[in-house]
Amino acid sequence: MESWRTALVDSRDGEIWIRGRNVASLMRTATFTDTIFLLHRGRLPDARERRLLDAILTSSSDHGSGAPSCATARMAASGNRQSLSAAVAAGILAIGDEHGGAGELCMRLIAFGLARAQERAIPIQAAAAEVVAEAREAGRRLPGLGHRVHRVDPRVEVLFDLARQNGREGDGVLFVRALQKAATDTIKAMPINIDGALAAILHDLGFPPDAAKLLFIVARVAGLAAEVAEEHAREKPMRIRIPVEYDGVPPIAD
Repeated sequence: MESWRTALVDSRDGEIWIRGRNVASLMRTATFTDTIFLLHRGRLPDARERRLLDAILTSSSDHGSGAPSCATARMAASGNRQSLSAAVAAGILAIGDEHGGAGELCMRLIAFGLARAQERAIPIQAAAAEVVAEAREAGRRLPGLGHRVHRVDPRVEVLFDLARQNGREGDGVLFVRALQKAATDTIKAMPINIDGALAAILHDLGFPPDAAKLLFIVARVAGLAAEVAEEHAREKPMRIRIPVEYDGVPPIAD
């Protein structure tokens, strides 16, 4: 039978190696953020990369119990008190393109826009304006822009400030800012949201697009675990009742 292959972890009696580095040594010298970076990029981050990834993970850890992933986790915890893991897993399964996945879509859009700018030798701002015009004509949403709660997402400028301070403000950030300006000028005022900010910075850090969703999941598990723990500690089972308004066929007389 053909063996599975992996370049991530080698584990044998008395030894565990992550990307060639002894886990016991990592436990003494590295942070959890270092280990996440190592697993996904194959090397340890420098201090500036660590600071940015740490901020990204913190920014995505939770957004309140009403967020789809958190609400789903609490619902599962309310109905199934026998499995903590099932409740956390339920929350993860609520993550998709509409919730937690816009960062990946935005990273793909960034790569597309920057490639267009390079291939046609046009400014990034011009490429962003074309992307906005095409999305508007096709009726497509622009990932990374707009927010259902925040008129100004308080996490965005913090991440961009950290990127600038740590010398990691590159073309990804420039494109997302240009995208936001073009959208505001031609459609309506749209703030950059956390998905757009983390997409820009992860692009500038050299991560592939799917890392945006994967790292969102890594971060959100911290919040989901806390949401489930609180549900168990503070609430009774089956306490969640969602208001439902029936609008189907009225009762039919026999």
